[in-house]
Amino acid sequence: MPSLPSGLYAIVDGLAARPPLELVAAFVSGGAAVIQLRLKQEGAGELVRLARQARKLCAGKALLLINDRPDVARLAEADGVHLGQHDLPVGAARDILGPGALIGVSTHSDAEIDAAQSADYIGFGPVFATTSKPGSVLPDPHGIEGLRRAVRRSKVPVVAIGGITADNAQAIAEAGARCASAIAWLCGADDPERAARSMARAFSR
Repeated sequence: MPSLPSGLYAIVDGLAARPPLELVAAFVSGGAAVIQLRLKQEGAGELVRLARQARKLCAGKALLLINDRPDVARLAEADGVHLGQHDLPVGAARDILGPGALIGVSTHSDAEIDAAQSADYIGFGPVFATTSKPGSVLPDPHGIEGLRRAVRRSKVPVVAIGGITADNAQAIAEAGARCASAIAWLCGADDPERAARSMARAFSR
């Protein structure tokens, strides 16, 4: 099973203005360690097609995870899946993907962190205020100190998310997160490759 590398965890969102595969290529070229396809508007067939193409772009350079859909992850031979609080439980996703897949779970509280320890990593946030998930009911930002507490509490690696940019990525790394994740700041950038590179470098410091 692949382990979660340290670095930039770039999320390709289906609401972005640029085509998904263009963003995948830019983020990989910019040094992302992990790419997550978050294309909630796509039907299953198109999602599988895009995931297979993304897998080719990521091969040997970055891990590819699929948001919500372990079935699509398996068909596309992705490295794993990222699950939300209302998706399949970790055990069910593992039954679909097998023991060699990487499985992550989004968390926002101590109780959710504790319940997700059977995953291979957890996403935790929002660390800072975010506009990437309109219509979602998210808790108030946890801040850097909240992230530090999450890292101490979790036995599995933590991916920080929520309002993260190149300006605060180093603080995310110093708080102990394995990865810094971003959606809006990367997907909405004028130059996505340059944005990814600047965030990856800031985290690696």
